[in-house]
Amino acid sequence: MPLADYVLISYRSDLRLLIMRWTRVATPAEHRAGYQEALRVAQPVQAGRWLIDLRSRGLADLIDLLWILHDFRLELQAALPATVRRIAYFTTPYHAELLTVRLRELNTAAATDLEIRVFVEETPAYNWLAG
Repeated sequence: MPLADYVLISYRSDLRLLIMRWTRVATPAEHRAGYQEALRVAQPVQAGRWLIDLRSRGLADLIDLLWILHDFRLELQAALPATVRRIAYFTTPYHAELLTVRLRELNTAAATDLEIRVFVEETPAYNWLAG
């Protein structure tokens, strides 16, 4: 479902998986709106496993990443309380290295409420999300 020209959001009922595909670099407001719309799609079906394709977008600013790791994480937990919550970031090898380091440094909350991993190939991301 196109929210706008910057992100595509879909739900795969066969995999119980929400997919966000960023189509271009997004502003901070678009970034937050995209995540909010994804949560709106995920909540009725309790889709806690998300594949987020960053290849066309690149990485979010540190402020936006911190928003995901703190504020949005709480919203996700409240909206999807009874499901496993996992985010697989699918990105380029260059961005994967940067994002992995940023997550290691900034993701200080308990991994039990939201697991996040970075992937450079889509199939391993799907496999991890299904596990």
